[in-house]
Amino acid sequence: MGVVQERRVFPPSCPDHKLTLVMGERALYVNGDLQTARRWFDAAYRQAALRGDPPALARAALGLGGVWVHEHRTCAEAEMVRSRQRRALSMIDPWSPLSLRLHIRMRGEQDYRAGRHDTIMRFLVQARVSGDATAVAEALNLAHHCLLGPEHAAIRMELSGELIGQAAVTDRRADLLMGLMWRTVNLLMAADPHAERCLEELRGLLAQQPYLAVGYVVNAIEVMLSIRAGRFEAAEKLAGECFERGVAAGDVDATGWYGGQLGAIRWYQGRAGELLPHLSDLVSSPTLSAIDNFPLAGLALVAAITGERRTAAGHLARLRGRDLADLPRSSTWLATMYCVVETAHLLQDAETAARAYTLLSPYAGLPVLASLGVACFGSVRHSLGMAALTLGDLDLAVEHLRAAVHANLALGHWPAAALSRCRLGQALALRDGPHDAAARREQATAAAEARELGMTLPGVVGRAAKGHETCRFRRHGRHWQVELGGRLALVEHSVGMAHLAVLIANPGREILAADLAAGTWTRASEAVAAAQPMLDDQAMDTYRQRLAQLQAEIDEFESMYDLERAAALRLEREWLVSELTAATGIGGRARSFTGSEERARIAVGKAIRRALSRISAVDPAMGEELRAAVQTGLRCCYRPY
Repeated sequence: MGVVQERRVFPPSCPDHKLTLVMGERALYVNGDLQTARRWFDAAYRQAALRGDPPALARAALGLGGVWVHEHRTCAEAEMVRSRQRRALSMIDPWSPLSLRLHIRMRGEQDYRAGRHDTIMRFLVQARVSGDATAVAEALNLAHHCLLGPEHAAIRMELSGELIGQAAVTDRRADLLMGLMWRTVNLLMAADPHAERCLEELRGLLAQQPYLAVGYVVNAIEVMLSIRAGRFEAAEKLAGECFERGVAAGDVDATGWYGGQLGAIRWYQGRAGELLPHLSDLVSSPTLSAIDNFPLAGLALVAAITGERRTAAGHLARLRGRDLADLPRSSTWLATMYCVVETAHLLQDAETAARAYTLLSPYAGLPVLASLGVACFGSVRHSLGMAALTLGDLDLAVEHLRAAVHANLALGHWPAAALSRCRLGQALALRDGPHDAAARREQATAAAEARELGMTLPGVVGRAAKGHETCRFRRHGRHWQVELGGRLALVEHSVGMAHLAVLIANPGREILAADLAAGTWTRASEAVAAAQPMLDDQAMDTYRQRLAQLQAEIDEFESMYDLERAAALRLEREWLVSELTAATGIGGRARSFTGSEERARIAVGKAIRRALSRISAVDPAMGEELRAAVQTGLRCCYRPY
């Protein structure tokens, strides 16, 4: 939707203060131009103070608050506005409508910063009793800001309906537009299938005459709807345009909203790691709302994705505080909890996942909407499924993720549906084995949907139920096929891969690093700690015989000009040569580790870490899970549970 730009008129050096007030109120209540309105009201306040006009001073102080709550984010600006409002309040009749409106504005700001709503609701009652329609409309608007938690859905719908009706009494176009905007947002937050009908009505009114503040919210919702449709390139372009319109309107949330939109796009594209520098800067920005924890939660998730586990755990601990339940129930609470659950899953933090599951359970039927429709992350059911997956309750995870697929399809959120389907397939594979037909079907469907949408699906991090084989290593010539949770990776052979194969074939069993290094471990050898060669004489004789056989076959195929088969055999020959070279010293004598357990510990640890890095290069999620399950040291072990 286009925005009609009108010529801004800035305050002259010394106009009549009443005219300045009228210009400020026109900019705020008619045009929704927050930036211009602030300039007019600032000038009007100074002029009214010089002329000793308390009512004009109060109107200017009230106008400085704007239409949104917490429009002034820096400490200096916020305290300046509060100081002016307190001064104006002390100079006017305490029983006047202006006094009531100032009280409503100040108490609304106070409740919002404290994450409460009780005071503003009391003043809403007082405004109704007073009969002042403007005071009622402003109280209804401010109450909405303080009631944006998911538990307040029903009361918000009542308030938005009352505000729309009140606009007919105040005759202020801004009240009607704000009422319709709140109703649209409330319907989106409730996953109402008819939310876009209200959005279309709002678009129609804005097309007749722009109102920048509400038009910016509509632009943000359109970005969100494009992301839901999986139109990532178009959504990113719209997000950039939306940011520019937010700046033009003077909306202090422009930077944070753009970050949320870009975060949603990159998350579904599988490119969230690119946002690490941007989020690191954003979390310290004074433009963020006092109760907005979404950027910090996003930073924790991105840190976990990029392998910065310690940093991610630190941010998660900061969010949790004394209790995760203490986080304010703002408009970004569900989005914050979404990131908390995903981070806990990547870190396998069962305690945080369990607490998040309890807190989110009452809101299973809602979508995860960030702020006023800025970004959507699908159904809360997805987060409940991921929390259950982290806890190892695979039956519960499957139940929630299956419901999440259905809910996301109902939302028309195709990327979220593909992601939930992918996680459902992974949960089924962990529960019923990687060859389970249902698991394969869900994963194949998710992969096809992801390709069509341009998504990169995440790997599995959850743990399989006991009794199912969690990981398999199979040797194919110079490569190992690694299978974990229904995912496959082909990794080039190395000494470390051979060590891993032994550990994974014996889950839960501690094996001496010296035995792994020597290549002679058996269950019976656990009590033996003597030095042993890396390859015994019989093994080396077998290798040498195979080398001679390979050379003869290579010569034969080359004489027949069958170069493809000759090349394949040459690869095997090169591998055998490298194995013999590594296992023998000067004069062809077998190497041993001289009985030094420390040397074996260092060599085996390095080899295994290099092997895990190779696996991570092919499949980061698989590599991460194996790193968490493999223990190295004097004794090495693979602990999948």
